[in-house]
Amino acid sequence: MKVLHVEAGKHYYGGARQVAYIVEGLARRGVTNVLACPPGAGIAAACAGHAQVVEMKMGGDADAGMALRLAALIRETRPDIVHLHSRRGADLWGGVAARLTGTRCVLSRRVDNPEARWLVALKYRLFDHVITISEGIRQVLLSEGLAAHRASCVRSAVDATPYLEPVDAAAFRCEFDLPPDARVIGVVAQMIPRKGHRYMIDAADALRAAHPDVRVLFFGQGPLHDALEAEVRARGLADVIRFAGFRNDLPRWLGGLDILAHPADMEGLGVSLLQASAAAVPIVTCRAGGLPEAVADGVSGLLIEPGDVAALTAALRRLLDDPPLRHRLGAAGRARILADFSVDAMVDGNLTVYRRVLEQE
Repeated sequence: MKVLHVEAGKHYYGGARQVAYIVEGLARRGVTNVLACPPGAGIAAACAGHAQVVEMKMGGDADAGMALRLAALIRETRPDIVHLHSRRGADLWGGVAARLTGTRCVLSRRVDNPEARWLVALKYRLFDHVITISEGIRQVLLSEGLAAHRASCVRSAVDATPYLEPVDAAAFRCEFDLPPDARVIGVVAQMIPRKGHRYMIDAADALRAAHPDVRVLFFGQGPLHDALEAEVRARGLADVIRFAGFRNDLPRWLGGLDILAHPADMEGLGVSLLQASAAAVPIVTCRAGGLPEAVADGVSGLLIEPGDVAALTAALRRLLDDPPLRHRLGAAGRARILADFSVDAMVDGNLTVYRRVLEQE
């Protein structure tokens, strides 16, 4: 079997890492992979040993030429199936390219953003099957009119191995310039509105009087960075909230957190939550999208309603004040990741969909 993967993201964030896991896992199973991505994309190096990597211009939804470029690549490489892994025009124009060449095509949907029923009815005709990374996303599509037999849930996964090593507490505090007695809450997310950083700023403000030793680390980058940093300074929280940037060595440090907070308004599944659980870090997050699938309430973390700052503050306070609870949730989260979110299960799930689609011929 030969698969052409299309990933339009430039940065090697959570979604792109999932694609790399899939490509590597398929290669181990004897599948031939071709990867199309933008020039300079972070995923190219990650997949170089497991796929023929083709870098090409990908200009987004307005770049109709992407359909012709992808169609030419399909004719050249002759894959059995095309797997579209991202949006940014890759879904629409990749689907058109597959139709132009008569090639079977599946789409991975990683976000739970609602779409108009008319758009679902038109665009999703391009795909033979849709793979959602959470059941929550699948239910959104079904509610918008997609037939149930045309969508399958194959949850995202995490390679737990790098997160199983214990973190040296002193080295962690030195690396991020933290006081020796600091209790640390982390937020690992792209700095965009739906990730909820503003709620965490409000919660940190509410917590600091009774918990002066608490520090918050914002890991990641994004268009809101400057505005968030300005708000933190304006509210006198610069000594509480630190901006740690995007870290390629996050597996080395994630287990040093006492709590991971992810107060997102919308989320497909949340790979950073799976990583935190693998590192045995308890989580506070929201009942939104696929988040309740990533975090089991009362088992690996605590769930709150989206946008409820009072509930976020209360859940964080509860964990800060109860070290045994933090330890129990963290240990249970790690066990859950090892049992239910393995890379092998994700790869096999995608491969099963490919075979089912090809058998339909």
